[in-house]
Amino acid sequence: MNPTAIKRINRTLAYLCLIIASAFFILPFVWLISTSLKPLTQIFTFPPQWIPHPFMWSNYARAVEYIPFWTYLKNTAIITIFSTLGVIVSCPLVAYSFAKLEWRGRGLLFFITLAVMMIPGQVTMIPLFLLFTKLGWVGTPLPLIVPQFLGVPIYIFLTRQFFLGLPDALREAARLDGASEFRIYLQIMFPLAKSAILAVALFQFMASWTDFMGPLLYLTNEPSYTVSLGLQQFQSQKGSEWGLLMAVSTLMTLPIIILFFFLQKTFISGITFSGIKG
Repeated sequence: MNPTAIKRINRTLAYLCLIIASAFFILPFVWLISTSLKPLTQIFTFPPQWIPHPFMWSNYARAVEYIPFWTYLKNTAIITIFSTLGVIVSCPLVAYSFAKLEWRGRGLLFFITLAVMMIPGQVTMIPLFLLFTKLGWVGTPLPLIVPQFLGVPIYIFLTRQFFLGLPDALREAARLDGASEFRIYLQIMFPLAKSAILAVALFQFMASWTDFMGPLLYLTNEPSYTVSLGLQQFQSQKGSEWGLLMAVSTLMTLPIIILFFFLQKTFISGITFSGIKG
């Protein structure tokens, strides 16, 4: 058998394995959509009925009426957008300083940043809650937004790896032209790191959009609830209405899928580059 045929067989087997693995990953989402369109009598039938009959599109209209869905969606969008903006503003700036600037104590501070990544969130949960209580922020979305403007260690690390891969010759040329360090960062380095920054922004968007523990701790009045808290409230009040619950879950999942669909190439290139440089 010639090498070309062997290569073709290997490629076919690789694609086959990827298709099978993808089917396992997409199956729960297909079941989520299927269940959201079923009448209650078809949800627990055996063998499972994948195609609803009839399609209960009314589940979506009923679901958003049972809870103030649009209010929860607005709250979630505000928290997600501003927390993602905070990550975009703070993390690349700190990462650029760690990667390209020489200053006293840089190594020690970067070591502390890495060490903070190793601390479980449960350890800092109570001290942070007490801090935000003292500040009077509990009951507002500020604890879910403001900390992102101060930097997130894992995102700083990822963008630092990207900046390390950018040539110093660009900085030197800009400095010879009289550009300040901040101008070099803002006009040259930041645009070049667009793929890594967008990848980090997508990570934060997904984390904030689906976050349950943070809103559960800090949002104390129902008008400020996010969709994730609304789902929990829905389940406690209408636990038997599985079709409606799945309809709300589908509506919550769609923005992330749409965002990833449009940014997948940038996201993958940013993650790949950040992982191999440094």
